[in-house]
Amino acid sequence: MSDIVLEARDICMRFGGLLAVDHVSFEVKKNEIFAIIGPNGAGKTTVFNCVSGFYKPTSGTITLNSKDITGWTSHMVARQGLVRTFQNVRLFKNLTVLENLLVAQHNKGAGFLRGLLNLPSHRRAEKQALERAVFWLEFMGIKEFANREAGNLAYGHQRRLEIARCMITEPKLLLLDEPAAGLNPQEKIELASLINQLRHDYDLSVLLIEHDMGLIMNISDRILAMEYGKPLITGTPEQVRNDPEVIKAYLGE
Repeated sequence: MSDIVLEARDICMRFGGLLAVDHVSFEVKKNEIFAIIGPNGAGKTTVFNCVSGFYKPTSGTITLNSKDITGWTSHMVARQGLVRTFQNVRLFKNLTVLENLLVAQHNKGAGFLRGLLNLPSHRRAEKQALERAVFWLEFMGIKEFANREAGNLAYGHQRRLEIARCMITEPKLLLLDEPAAGLNPQEKIELASLINQLRHDYDLSVLLIEHDMGLIMNISDRILAMEYGKPLITGTPEQVRNDPEVIKAYLGE
């Protein structure tokens, strides 16, 4: 069985006359942390949007667990086990922290009719959903805020809640879009530890975009460096750190 979870081949994304992504290829292996780095405008988020179903690439193919998902919608992709966070935290900010985790499980429910009739299967599903929500609140260290509106959480806790909303759906591949944005140094250290723990405890593959080079070099197994929509190099943190083109592009040395 292949150890490749996600494979992108020759992805191009054109917006009118602008070629935002120019023949980008990479693969994410099982239990791997794979990062995409590059200056603003390099095409990182566009690649993320193509992979996660928010954009349909102009050309190229994307496979998830050997299944061609090119052009699938984000909801279809999520049902196959690929979920993501965003640069700007997206929560139901008027709902409580606990309610956010319950809503995230809507695809796991027992069905509308069973809920309407209050059948035993629906009650069991509701009980299990609550148990999963409480588990992830504890795992993320935010259980004490369970009944607080999500919009009133500290920013670092909102980030943790967003990741919990992803993990409660039992993903195979987690996409993190600038997860360290807005975090203080201590929160970044804790985030790195959390990502590694999720990878090891849940046999999870992680694909992330991040501008914090210290975080990227610390936790990534492999890195794709991009500039102006094109790939520069794919390699280990050490290989990328020492690549002349990468240094010239944005490491400032």
